[in-house]
Amino acid sequence: MEILCLGLSHQTAPVELRERFAIPDGELGARALALSKCPGLSEAVIVSTCNRVELYVVAEDASHGMSALQQFVSAESAQGDLGASAFYRLPTLQSLRHLFRVVSGLESMVLGETEILGQVKKAYQAAQLGGATGRHLNKFFQRAFNVAKEVRTQTNITRGSVSVGSVAVDLAERIFGKLAHCRVMILGAGEMSELTAGALKARGVETIFVANRSYDRAAALATAMGGKAVHFDQWQNEFHEVDILIGSTAAPHPVLTAEKLSPVMRTRRDRPLFCIDLAVPRDIDPAVNAIDGVYLYDIDSLQAIADQSMKNRRQELGVCETLIERHVGEFHGWLSGGDRGAAIRAGQSRPAGGANALANPLDGSAKGARP
Repeated sequence: MEILCLGLSHQTAPVELRERFAIPDGELGARALALSKCPGLSEAVIVSTCNRVELYVVAEDASHGMSALQQFVSAESAQGDLGASAFYRLPTLQSLRHLFRVVSGLESMVLGETEILGQVKKAYQAAQLGGATGRHLNKFFQRAFNVAKEVRTQTNITRGSVSVGSVAVDLAERIFGKLAHCRVMILGAGEMSELTAGALKARGVETIFVANRSYDRAAALATAMGGKAVHFDQWQNEFHEVDILIGSTAAPHPVLTAEKLSPVMRTRRDRPLFCIDLAVPRDIDPAVNAIDGVYLYDIDSLQAIADQSMKNRRQELGVCETLIERHVGEFHGWLSGGDRGAAIRAGQSRPAGGANALANPLDGSAKGARP
């Protein structure tokens, strides 16, 4: 019995191509059922996220099964040629290893992120409820979820924030605790401000003010965040009630100086102010950090924290891969009918390109998934 995978991801295809093959969440169960009924296939699960589209199937014969997979994707997407460089076609051993790595966050843009586990669980549940799975994929995906749990609990791969936005949110929570009652002001309406404000809102922030030299852009971002737009020359009128200030303007000089901030802080009755300066040149004079109750982080200090967290995560890769290889060997042994030799061979059959190597769809050689 073979478990095969046909897919593409952010490592092999740009978003313009990935979106052409994406499947809405509400259709995953029905599509998986249709796939499982293709000649030569008996079970199927389809995973579709912003970063990947992957189809897992059970087949009696690897060659016929992969042909059925390719025909299904071509027909469903009306794309014709799938593209030699974008899609990876994985035989059983590589399929096992790949899914275990995916749910563990080792194939994600942000190493060790945990969102993908929930996305794969939903895809599997949709296929299961749709009647597309059976004994083999049920056991396979349950094993994958157990692997992800072990990776989380037995390694430090998920420890520490790895984006500027997530670092800023973590630091804000250290200062304020729960963020639900915090008030945020954004100076500027750029992408970095939007990402950081979105991260804060996801942690419970409800009140957001946006001030920008273009009031229309401020209004657009405020609407997206469920906040209030403020005219740029009036932002200080709202400042007394602000807990978190995000600076991201294109001003050539500091917008907030110690001279402006000191009188305001004296009226706040020991209420701290967390400042995130994402602008270059900086929006906030570094001297404000000397004011009691003010916590200032510029983009370099935030990035340094994120980089250290990523370095720490990369150091855990070896531990994660050793854990995954043990599960690959055990599951392949079960799939092969309890053949212990198969389990041993599985652990010795990693692709030459390393743990992330994907099969080249043209010649079957190892293709490094990480550029």
